[in-house]
Amino acid sequence: MYIKDLTCISPQKTITGEFFGNEPLVHVGPTIPAMEPDYADIPRGQLRRMGKSNRMATGAGMPLLQKWKTDGIIIGTTDGGMEDCHRFLNQIIQYEEGTLTPTGFVQGSPSSPAGGLALMSANSGYNNTHSNMGLSFENCVVDAQLLFDEGRANSLLIGCVEEISQAPLRISQLAGHTKSEEVSTDKLFESKTKGTAKGEGATMFVVESSPENAIAQIVDVDMITCPSEADPLEKAERFLERNGIEKDQIDALMLGYAGDVENDKWYDHFANSLFHETGIITYKNLFGENAAASSFATWFAANLVNGETAPEMAIKKPIPSALKTILIYNMYQGTQHGFVLVKSA
Repeated sequence: MYIKDLTCISPQKTITGEFFGNEPLVHVGPTIPAMEPDYADIPRGQLRRMGKSNRMATGAGMPLLQKWKTDGIIIGTTDGGMEDCHRFLNQIIQYEEGTLTPTGFVQGSPSSPAGGLALMSANSGYNNTHSNMGLSFENCVVDAQLLFDEGRANSLLIGCVEEISQAPLRISQLAGHTKSEEVSTDKLFESKTKGTAKGEGATMFVVESSPENAIAQIVDVDMITCPSEADPLEKAERFLERNGIEKDQIDALMLGYAGDVENDKWYDHFANSLFHETGIITYKNLFGENAAASSFATWFAANLVNGETAPEMAIKKPIPSALKTILIYNMYQGTQHGFVLVKSA
């Protein structure tokens, strides 16, 4: 599967096409809001009615759909639309089960971003949404690859969108997955508390089965849920073996270190057990944690193997000047573990 084009709305200046601009932005707080564009291409009447996840998905997806003719749209989201969903549920009480505004109901569905992009671009092809929490992006990639293998598509828009909404944020803090105290993202890994900083945004990719004029290649994905400490190691070894890649051919690891005193140990054990000499790149101190974190990592990795330079803030262990093969290992809330292998095209 080859990436032909890509966009990203994130807590960084990624939507401007300048990678990270002069240097990454540093945020302070348990939440890291997205740096949204002005959405000049979205009609003002539609924009006013859009919830945040729909705005971000449209802002990231429509520029690609205007440039590329795709055979379908596959989006992953877990918290996308949650704010509209709760707004609608609150209206039931507020209006005493009377006549309600339908906008919150329509946009409160996880499938709203994928459906909205299809309507705005007049795309009548395959349309699917994956809500698999921290493995939503990996399932989008598998879905797309199956369509390519079956000959049902030649070009697809795939991506993920997540928003910070208050009810899930509070639940996440109570569960210890998001920090309650303020923390600076450039000092995130120095914190010795549970949880991490929660981010939001949207990443979109145009992927095709043809390598012509590709930016990068998504070689394969794999995933595992509720593993033992040894399971990710075995999974990674089999993952590389089936793709014919030796461990010393991995130029850099991209690991989801998040400043979580309990869960970062997964990454330490993984790197120290299998990749003693391999450089390490981080991304959650740039984008924050959310269920779509692996899609932001894939956007980051695709740019790096295409010649961009990793910002100093993202380098945990020295990496080569030229990167050709990056292994992404992302873990979500201690239970969902995913791998994405990205190579230069």
